[in-house]
Amino acid sequence: MLTLTDNARFALQDIATRAGLPDDGGLRIAESPVQEGSFELSLVPEPVDGDEVIEADGARVFVEPLTSTILFDQQLDAAPSDDGTGFLLAPQG
Repeated sequence: MLTLTDNARFALQDIATRAGLPDDGGLRIAESPVQEGSFELSLVPEPVDGDEVIEADGARVFVEPLTSTILFDQQLDAAPSDDGTGFLLAPQG
């Protein structure tokens, strides 16, 4: 199952609050229909039926079922970037 670093958890909580998402809202990760091997991230008010829900201290990530299989051994991290916050995937360690 995808896991979250503390940096990712704090970043997700901050982004969700700033976006005014409801308590059930979070970040959704799905495979890109446009670019094979890429993922799309979007803020959503609730998971889509079938999404894997990952929750860590109030930070919520919804992973589309096919993508969940691909990311099962990955860890989501966050780091500041010139454009705001960047999210990175890395093998769980």
